[in-house]
Amino acid sequence: MRVLVATAVPVERDAVARAFPGPVPAREVPLPGVVLQRLPGGYDLLAAGVGPALAAASTATALTAAALDGAPYGLVVSAGIGGGFLPDAPLGSLVVADEITAADLGADTPDGFVPVTELGFGTVTHRPPESLVREVVSATGARVGTVLTVSTVTGTAARATALRARHPRALAEAMEGFGVAEAAAAHGVPVLELRAVSNPVGPRDRAAWRIGDALTALTAGFGKLAPAMESWKTHDRNH
Repeated sequence: MRVLVATAVPVERDAVARAFPGPVPAREVPLPGVVLQRLPGGYDLLAAGVGPALAAASTATALTAAALDGAPYGLVVSAGIGGGFLPDAPLGSLVVADEITAADLGADTPDGFVPVTELGFGTVTHRPPESLVREVVSATGARVGTVLTVSTVTGTAARATALRARHPRALAEAMEGFGVAEAAAAHGVPVLELRAVSNPVGPRDRAAWRIGDALTALTAGFGKLAPAMESWKTHDRNH
């Protein structure tokens, strides 16, 4: 099974790459607007860009190229660091999404936020395969819950409280998962999201960020994740 791993930025991509041992360097594959790093064993790494729109476009490019080559991907993984809702997702912890939800796709109204689905169109949530989520949790010890995708990172306690009120199962927020999931869904490919928590969701406090620790946790988690994906059998997939 070929796997596409989409991160936001190169430093996250490199953290994932470190989880794959071996002396063979990644081979670069240029595509329109993006460059894949192809690793032995069927893993392609992509720094897809920041935000759901660019992540969706970059991921769709890679998926389309693979399909046209006659070697489509069997799984797409959105991986990286993100904010965690304390105390449920502390700094340095791993979170795997059982729901990938666009938290701010909708409309503000006098009665509060209304998601786009309640406006009568679109979708706001993608659900990774339950069997794969179980495999990942068992292999990595990751916490499982909703991972929110936002276009604006939360920077106040009020917004963090509002997000948690609307999404009580939310453990983390990031900026790319929903975009990656939209591209995967368009190609009929299952998706997974894995986040290492680098900062609390809430007031911006750079002194509280632990980006280095989160990247280390991402590398360690992905090292355990790869065998779990390999053992995920075709007949267990829940698209």
